[in-house]
Order: sequence, then C-alpha cells, then structure tokens
Amino acid sequence: MTEESKLILDVTAEKMQKAVEHLKEALLSVRAGKASPNVLNGVMVEYYGSQMTVAQVASVTVPDAKTILVQPWEKNMIPVIEKAILVSNIGLTPSNNGEHIRLTIPALTEERRKQLVKQVRTDAETARVSLRNARRDAVDAFKKAQKDGMPEDAAKDGEVEAQKLIDKFSKKLEDLLAEKEREIMTV
Repeated sequence: MTEESKLILDVTAEKMQKAVEHLKEALLSVRAGKASPNVLNGVMVEYYGSQMTVAQVASVTVPDAKTILVQPWEKNMIPVIEKAILVSNIGLTPSNNGEHIRLTIPALTEERRKQLVKQVRTDAETARVSLRNARRDAVDAFKKAQKDGMPEDAAKDGEVEAQKLIDKFSKKLEDLLAEKEREIMTV
C-alpha cells in the first residue's frame, strides 16, 4: 500500500470514528428510564456572564436508579439551575430543599419508549450518512490520486479498503444502536 493510500484511509477512519463517537455522545443523553448524570449534559446555565453546563457549576450525582441529585457549589445558583432544567425540555421536574435539587426519573410509558427508539434510530441514521460521506470522500480522493499518477490497481485497492472501513464502523454503529434500543425497551 502506498503512503498516499495509507494517508487517505487514515483520514477516512478518523472521520468514521468521529461519527461513531458523536453517536455515542448522543445516545448517552437519551434517558432510558434509569438515572444518569448525562441527561443534564445539554442543560446550560448563566454563570457570571458565561454559559456553562450544570456539571460545571454543581456536583451531579446519582444516589439511586431513579434519582439525580444536583448540589450547586453556590447556593444562589439553585434557582438558576432549576429554571434551566425546566426550560431545557428534558422532561424532568426539579424540586429543591434549599441545599440541592432533586430530579426524580419517572417510569417510561410504552409510547414514550417507542418515541425514544425512533429518536435513537434517527441519530443512528445521521451517523450512517456521515460514514457514507467519509467513504465517498475517500473514493473521490483515490480517483483524484489515480488521475495524478497513482497506479489504477492501488486506487482500486484503496476503494476496497475504504469499503472495509465502512463495514467495520457500521458494525460498531449497529451494535451501539441495538444496545441502546434494548436498554430503552427494558422495563
């Protein structure tokens, strides 16, 4: 394999890995009926003039399977965090006792589980599109390299390797999706 082929395939593998990592992150924030501090990843609060995540201004713990406990480092942040959670539309209602905020995770209904599975499948499809785009970019790069003097068989081998990469990363993606679907549908 030529140095140029290796470079093209390394860039492609990196793009595909990023797509899988992005899907992993997206799946972490999907609430599957169990408490997880990742649910608050997208919730931003105003803190001394800048936007920060809840985890940057408070301790977020999971004392049991149905509860998330948010303990702000400064008491004056309690109402700010509470409002941010309500506005964020994550489907949780905060309650505070002056010291910390408690989020109780409700049991998921069958309908809500099906909605979550649809959402997860949509996220996975977006990742699949990213994988296909990375493969297309690699194939285009090999065709361009062939025009610029790369031997035809080396370019064809590179395209075959790009296909092997997409197969490998698609398998990872499908495994992630199947695991998350199983987690969501488990009562």
